[in-house]
Amino acid sequence: MALNYIWIAFFVVAFVVGLIKLIFMGDTEVFPAIVKSTFDMAKTGFELSIYLTGAMALWLGIMRIGEKGGIIRIFAKLIGPFFARLFPEIPRDHPAIGSMIMNFAANMLGLDNAATPLGLKTMKEMQSLNPEKDTASNAQIMFLVLNTSGLSIIPLTILIDRSVVGAAYPTDVFIPIMLATFVSTLVGLLTVSFYQRINLLDPVILGYLGGLTLFMGSVIWYFSSIPQEQISTISNIASTLIIFSVIVTFILIAFFRKVNVYETFIEGAKEGFNISVMIIPYLVAILVAIGVFRASGAMDFVISGISAVVSGIGIDTAFVEALPTALMKPLSGSASRAMNLEIMNTFGADSFQGKLSSVFRGATETTFYIIAVYFGSVNIRKTRYAVTAGLIADFAGIIAGIFLGYLFFVR
Repeated sequence: MALNYIWIAFFVVAFVVGLIKLIFMGDTEVFPAIVKSTFDMAKTGFELSIYLTGAMALWLGIMRIGEKGGIIRIFAKLIGPFFARLFPEIPRDHPAIGSMIMNFAANMLGLDNAATPLGLKTMKEMQSLNPEKDTASNAQIMFLVLNTSGLSIIPLTILIDRSVVGAAYPTDVFIPIMLATFVSTLVGLLTVSFYQRINLLDPVILGYLGGLTLFMGSVIWYFSSIPQEQISTISNIASTLIIFSVIVTFILIAFFRKVNVYETFIEGAKEGFNISVMIIPYLVAILVAIGVFRASGAMDFVISGISAVVSGIGIDTAFVEALPTALMKPLSGSASRAMNLEIMNTFGADSFQGKLSSVFRGATETTFYIIAVYFGSVNIRKTRYAVTAGLIADFAGIIAGIFLGYLFFVR
């Protein structure tokens, strides 16, 4: 529903701004530019989808190998004790624990198609323990906020999109996204824990959070302590090494578990091909809407307004051009993806704006969509503080993204 209103708003605002520029500013080129943008962006959307086909086939094939090899179950064992403490209302032998852990494991690996059904299943199992069926329980809110914070180890679609639009090193945003999404998740967890009075000094919780925070802090400290010209090189080497190590690990685990690796890859690749074909209408629709919004000058007004406020308080405004991706993400993943693609096409995939836009896209999740779908699946109407906590996590991810963008990408 949110995407429907966003799509309509882009066209209506573009029309109104175009009329204002025509009548009051005498800009006779504005409507020809708007109409031209509809054809240009439709072509761009189709071309991106074609290039996307190969990359999607490759990576969904690799991910299917990991899934069949049992990588989700491995993640479940690693994070099981931690989640048992965060959800004290749920008995340790309840089926909600298992499906919840598998949902988070799938999300962290970028397996969206597997994560959503597992998430809906988790909500239904939690609902069986919920004494007030129309009101979100503590466990359901914690689960939702951790989902909306967007913790991801492998931001698969972002890396694929950067490759498609011609980034020299598509993985150069990998480490900044990992750090930004960690900040978002940590802030979301702390916010909900404050509301629910969860004991964060529990040895298990402290061990997991302390260990992860120490590791992430060390990464930030290391990159902030080396010369700026070395950051890009070291980041690219580390990112590509990690990603290729993941590929090899998935293949080896599946092989030793006697999975037919080649046939499993083909199975996942076929799904990637089908998904690429299916998204063409959606990608064209949202890219055309964003195109007319930018061609009318409406985007310039928004950016100029934000820039004026930011510069007025003495902050560098270079990040503002990438900010629309961050503003779209809580509302719609499709709109955020299209905005990210449009920014990379406009400024260049390897520009500061293109890279930062990708970090923004990976730093948070589609908060309103997830809350609507997950709570709607079990008929919960009273969401309590779920939206507030989710948006606080989103804001933290955006602020972290700005900081990390300057650290990693500004020469």
